[in-house]
Amino acid sequence: MSLFRRTSLLAVTFVAFSSLAFAAGQAEQPAQQPATSSSSSPAAQTPDAPQSNIYQQGMTVQERLRARREQRLKTQIHAIYDHLYEAYIGSGFIRTVAGPGVAGDYGGGLQKVNLYAWEVGFARYYSEHWAVTLDGRGYYGTQFLGPNPTNVVKPAISEYAALAGPSYRFILRPRYSVAGRVMVGAVFNNYFADANGFTAPLLGLYPDSAAGVLNISLPIEYNVSNNLSLRLSPEYFMSSFDSSIQNGLGFGGSMVYRWGKL
Repeated sequence: MSLFRRTSLLAVTFVAFSSLAFAAGQAEQPAQQPATSSSSSPAAQTPDAPQSNIYQQGMTVQERLRARREQRLKTQIHAIYDHLYEAYIGSGFIRTVAGPGVAGDYGGGLQKVNLYAWEVGFARYYSEHWAVTLDGRGYYGTQFLGPNPTNVVKPAISEYAALAGPSYRFILRPRYSVAGRVMVGAVFNNYFADANGFTAPLLGLYPDSAAGVLNISLPIEYNVSNNLSLRLSPEYFMSSFDSSIQNGLGFGGSMVYRWGKL
């Protein structure tokens, strides 16, 4: 009987221990629910991560679009300005002085004269910005002399210039460009072809001679096509006849044709 009792006591003890263990497991499950909910909180926040990724992708798209626009712009500019040569023909105007005037009783200096010009030129480009230009032009006008003993009051006068120098395009756009150009050379005047044989002191004109010349201009071009453009150039034209300085201001307009590849 003692053995049976011991066995029964062990069985009851095992059943009681198992019941307590099961009850303890059921009690722990509600305590673990908050942990499960807390572990699910990052999942609840995961929609924010896709939103930030979408935002980042939007910025990337904007950058790509900007890069493509810049690339298209560079391609257009290169197609227009990568030409090796250009030639131009046009006309111009300067307002300058053709002489010191008649000394003595017949007054002082002469009025400034308007000279109208033809112009031709050729340029060789070494990059899309830098070029060297050769330029030729002729100026024509009528100088009013005022009272003088010769009765030659409005003789026709002319000048012819040959120039060369560098130019630099500092603004390049598909539709237009702006450049700076400096040229030096020589100018030859022909003031006495219509003077009836009278001399410079009697007419107050500079004598026929050659002189140095400086030309500074700001060519502004509007592109009609990749090869053809229209140019307008405000200009400063300084000559040095008879050891004096003549400061001329004016402008030029021309048609420009480009060809060749850099």
